[in-house]
Amino acid sequence: MNDITFIGTATTLLRIGSFTLLTDPNFLHRGQRAYLGKGLWSRRLTEPALQPEQLPELDAVVLSHLHGDHFDRVARRGLTRDAPVLTTPHAARRLDRWGFTTQGLRTWERASLSREREQLCIESVPAVHARGLLGRLLPPVMGSILEHRVDGELRQRLYLSGDTLTGPHLDEIAERYPGISTAVVHLGGTRVLFHTVTLDARGGTELLRTVRPQHAVPVHFDDYRVFKSPLTDFLRAADRDSGLATRITPIRRGQSVELPALDRLPGPPSEP
Repeated sequence: MNDITFIGTATTLLRIGSFTLLTDPNFLHRGQRAYLGKGLWSRRLTEPALQPEQLPELDAVVLSHLHGDHFDRVARRGLTRDAPVLTTPHAARRLDRWGFTTQGLRTWERASLSREREQLCIESVPAVHARGLLGRLLPPVMGSILEHRVDGELRQRLYLSGDTLTGPHLDEIAERYPGISTAVVHLGGTRVLFHTVTLDARGGTELLRTVRPQHAVPVHFDDYRVFKSPLTDFLRAADRDSGLATRITPIRRGQSVELPALDRLPGPPSEP
């Protein structure tokens, strides 16, 4: 069984073959504040479905970037130091100082996990949190492509968008990876210093049209006050766009949904 369990914000458990991964660990409780940098805070509006002590044994943590709504003080205290954290070089340097095992991935760099006949490859792909001056103030962010192979045969190809806006980087991801089984899409239309820094409803549908996943699971849409674009807006926008709504599976905190197998199996991606 391959599935995704939604814990809250962008925090999910991915079970892919025999591997178990955690993404963007955010375990603050409702009412607690996440630090967003540069003196900015946002209060959490929801309760996460799990806490670190309730997690299964992890093979790795995939962290898109170091913001308080993606890696918080509860994760810092409670997460195992045994599982490697695959993240940006910027975040890896900080987590190293906190005692975590890390691997910093530059754009298009890969890490691999292997077990008997299986291999899971995690590749850093471009993401743009903001542009201009604000883009230089916010921490670097990455998306991720996860490829699962059994005896060399590609079974799953997942895209984790990370906190991103639309732009030419999505075209490059689509060109390198023409077949994506599931996209986990960070939404919310997050507003910071009067700028939108994550996908809103329009941006989310544009990402789906560009990257063309077979299946999409929306996350990161209602957990903090800075999230201004609700999930319902995204679903309505997708419903107006012929063919998009049927690809989307909304997921509740604490719910698990199956990750469908990749229907079409294109050749290996082009090397960077």
